[in-house]
Amino acid sequence: MSTVSPTRLELTEELTRAMRDASAKGVIYSEAVAERLGIGSADLECLDLIALSGPISAGAIADAVGLTSGAVTGVVDRLERAGLAHRERSREDRRVVIVRLTPAVERRVVPLFRPMEKAAMSALADYGDEELQLLLDFFRRVGAAAATALSELRDLKKPASRSRRGEKAAAIRDRGAPKR
Repeated sequence: MSTVSPTRLELTEELTRAMRDASAKGVIYSEAVAERLGIGSADLECLDLIALSGPISAGAIADAVGLTSGAVTGVVDRLERAGLAHRERSREDRRVVIVRLTPAVERRVVPLFRPMEKAAMSALADYGDEELQLLLDFFRRVGAAAATALSELRDLKKPASRSRRGEKAAAIRDRGAPKR
């Protein structure tokens, strides 16, 4: 009895579905971690950016995540209140604010990610070194592709936003003025 191999299209579609599913579960997991820390999920993503990059300027955080400088100020304020980060002035340019992790990250954040790390290590355990190299190459490429896609999305013209008053006026205009 022979089985029919899936086509390349079927394989790539299934892989895309699996990546979306894993991504969604990762987002939900991160939201649960953020909730336990008393911060928002965007704050946690910025905290991870700092963890991955090391001390980083507030401006670089803004550029990396697409937030305004004012929004990043709010993020850093919340991370400081939670005891997870602190800001300091750059020695080279006192106008630049550098954000660093505090030791509390190791005590409070890292343990919350251990179940996810354990699950990922278990999922990778059956792969050989060459397969792990392939997966690493794939994730690096997907990361670069995601950065490109994000840049393209940010370059798209945003739809004009309306105020609540403008939305009400448009709704009335669209259905006709009410009769008195």
